[in-house]
Amino acid sequence: MIRIFMQDAYDNSDRIRISKIMCSVAFEHAESLKILLASHNFTSAVGILRIQFESYVRGVWVLYAASDTELSKLTAELNNENAKRAERLPMLSAMINKLESKAPENAISPILEFKKYSWGPLNSYLHGGLHAIDRHSKGYPVGILEQALKASNGVNGMVGMFAAVLTGRQDLVKEVSEIYKSYSDCFQMKADMNS
Repeated sequence: MIRIFMQDAYDNSDRIRISKIMCSVAFEHAESLKILLASHNFTSAVGILRIQFESYVRGVWVLYAASDTELSKLTAELNNENAKRAERLPMLSAMINKLESKAPENAISPILEFKKYSWGPLNSYLHGGLHAIDRHSKGYPVGILEQALKASNGVNGMVGMFAAVLTGRQDLVKEVSEIYKSYSDCFQMKADMNS
């Protein structure tokens, strides 16, 4: 996966540059999830899965659906005024709604599937809801932790495919697709975090 990030982007446009950065951020979150699992910080690990997914969606949204004004908020120099402007960017549901009419089907379908099966429980983990309270107090069944890891791997698969798309190289897209198929047992898009 890291090799994909070392490839040149299709061009130097802000859309592709910011999308590639968001892929890298999502990948960093996936690495952090694994570190947290290994450290037995399970609630934090599951919560970071939502952040990983949101980072990926932001990257896809930037490429396919963000307006030039919205994009400019993400490319501005970081200072107090620009940070306040960037706070008014769309949240996840609004980004997905816009992507549904603008992104290719193969880009939006896995996003919708992940959100359908995982979004509610992940919100609960992230915001200290019943999932976080119950699991943290009673312990985490191994199956839940495996689901979280496989779901994160699934998001990483989407990230890898999108990062390959950002290179404009069809051979790399095909290679990532084959890797994804070869290791399908490591991915689980229909993660049910409720169990």
